[in-house]
Amino acid sequence: MASRLLTNIGELLTNDPTLGDETPVGRLHDAALVLDDERVVWVGAASAAPDADERYDVGGLAVLPGFVDSHTHLIFAGERSDEFEARMAGERYDGGGIARTVAATRAASDEQLRDESGARLAALRAGGVTTLEVKSGYALDVEGESRLVALAREVTSEVTFLGAHVVPQDYVADRDAYVALVAGEMMMRCASAKWADVFCDVGAFDVDEAREVLVAARARGLARRLHANQIADIGAIALAVELDCASVDHCTHVSDVDVERLAASSTVATLLPGAEFCTRSPYPSGRRLLDAGVTVALATDCNPGTSYVTSMSFVIALAVREMGLSVDEAVWAATRGGAGALRRADVGHLSVGARGDLVILNAPRAAHLAYRPGSSLVREVWRCESDDA
Repeated sequence: MASRLLTNIGELLTNDPTLGDETPVGRLHDAALVLDDERVVWVGAASAAPDADERYDVGGLAVLPGFVDSHTHLIFAGERSDEFEARMAGERYDGGGIARTVAATRAASDEQLRDESGARLAALRAGGVTTLEVKSGYALDVEGESRLVALAREVTSEVTFLGAHVVPQDYVADRDAYVALVAGEMMMRCASAKWADVFCDVGAFDVDEAREVLVAARARGLARRLHANQIADIGAIALAVELDCASVDHCTHVSDVDVERLAASSTVATLLPGAEFCTRSPYPSGRRLLDAGVTVALATDCNPGTSYVTSMSFVIALAVREMGLSVDEAVWAATRGGAGALRRADVGHLSVGARGDLVILNAPRAAHLAYRPGSSLVREVWRCESDDA
């Protein structure tokens, strides 16, 4: 592949604190970067840029790393807009609507699921997502979960097995049998996934049940993540830290002790403000987590019931407006924070050696992502094709 020089960049966020203004976002003005073999090989001032085979004038616009969406439920059938309307009228979210999506997804063909998830993927890509995670979890039987993992692998290498989403209706009278199925035959059939996840919360799985699934995942070589503390604090964050989960997601209700646990661990707190927006729940304080030294990521939580969101720009705007993050902190969380939640060192930044995944905004500064919420600010998305992530 020919080398490419992007020059006349008005504002470049590299997420490399050794560059530019030496902040976490590594901001440079009047900048340039060179890509070769789909990797960043040079970053610096436009006036000092080396020659390259191709030259691309960005025209003074802002460039930032491609967004890393580390939490999606992309593959499903059906819709639940009536639940959204009910919550806006005052009904409380309890997680019960997942069964509706399970029924619709089980009934859908592979082609229907490909078509519908493909439309959501296209929206995420157009909005600047260059790396994403995709979960199973809307079949809750062996054959169905295996099918969803296989479909997710057509989209990304960051596939998560979420057989422990909720207990399906046919196992309500024997929860132990369902947990054993998830931790045994179902997990074995879904072994091509990279990650295992559990919804550990009121109305889903308790800490002991989640532990059984995640310990089995560890034994099978699956990396671990956890839905936790969206509805209530039942001790899930302590479990996530204990089992070295890469990410603990939602964190709507977090005690001071859990904040300390997260700050002392390598577990990323992934905030999903689309879920708070769509369930009319209180937003967690991202400021509190960051000030304590916790690594924070932002993700869409794209799903049919509680966060039908395909815009990382919207997520960033919510995090700035409702969670106390600065624009720089929110952009970092949606890029390098998401990479940390996937334990990826090659994405989420634009320092030398990184994948050449980037976003060109139709704006001079990244601050416009929060300053102009709802606007289509992504002009171009450059994404490496050499990997399926």
